[in-house]
Amino acid sequence: MLVERRHVENCRCSRAMKRQLARVSVVVLALAVFGISSALAQAKGGAAASNPGSSSSLDGVLTQMDSAAAQFRNAEADFVWDQYQKVVNETDTQKGKVYYRRTGKGETQMSANIQLPEQKYVLFADGKVRLYQPRIEQVNEYDAGKNRDQFQSFLVLGFGGRGHDLLKQFDVTFGGNEDVDGVKTAKLELSPKAANVKNMFNQIVIWIDPARGISLKQQFFEPSGDYRIAHYTNIKLNTKISDDVFKLRTSGNVKTVRGK
Repeated sequence: MLVERRHVENCRCSRAMKRQLARVSVVVLALAVFGISSALAQAKGGAAASNPGSSSSLDGVLTQMDSAAAQFRNAEADFVWDQYQKVVNETDTQKGKVYYRRTGKGETQMSANIQLPEQKYVLFADGKVRLYQPRIEQVNEYDAGKNRDQFQSFLVLGFGGRGHDLLKQFDVTFGGNEDVDGVKTAKLELSPKAANVKNMFNQIVIWIDPARGISLKQQFFEPSGDYRIAHYTNIKLNTKISDDVFKLRTSGNVKTVRGK
C-alpha cells in the first residue's frame, strides 16, 4: 500500500512538472490564437460576416485579415483559461490579463499577467519565452530559436498576421454557427499540418462573433484528451500600452533556469 501511494504521489508530481513546462508553450499558443480576433476586429462587413457558414466565407475572412494586418499595432484583454487534465479528471483555472504588440522591427511581443490562482508573468520578446514565478523567485527561460519551426507555426495564427498565411500551416474550415454567451458565433476549425505541432495540438477551435470580428472562446485539443478552453473579455485594440508591460521586472534574488 505504501509503495502504491508513493507511486501515485510521484506520478502526480511528474504530471505537475510536465504541466508547468507545457504551460509556457500553451500560453504562447493561446495568445497567438487571440491575435486572429485582433486582426478580424479591424475588418468591416463583407459577405463573410453575413454568411459565415458558407465555403466562400472562409476566403472572405482570410482576405479581411490580410487587409487588417497592416493596421495591427497592439491588443489587450482579460482572460480565463481552463486546462482540463484527462488522466486525473481535473480542471485548473487561470485568470489574468494579456498584452501583445508589433515592434518597429516587425517582431511580435506578448506579455501575460496571470493573477489567479497565483501570480505569474509570461513574456515573449527577443526570441525568448520567460516565465517568472514570484513565489519561488524563479525565472524559467526558453530560447524559441531552438524550436523555431514549432513557434512559428504557433505565431502564424495571428498577431496581425496575414490570413492566407494560415493555410500554409493549417487546414482551415468553418464548423457552423453556435451561441456563445448569447452571441451567434461562427466556429472556425484549425488542423495543424506539421507533425510536431499536431503532436501537441491535434485541433484548435475558435468561436468568432462575425458582427464584431472578435473571438469569444477558443479550445485547444491535445492527442492525450487534455484540452484548454480560453475566454476573453474587455478586448481593446490599438490603444496606448506602456513599454513597462513588456519588461519582466523581478526581485534581486531571482534565480534563472534556462531550458534546453
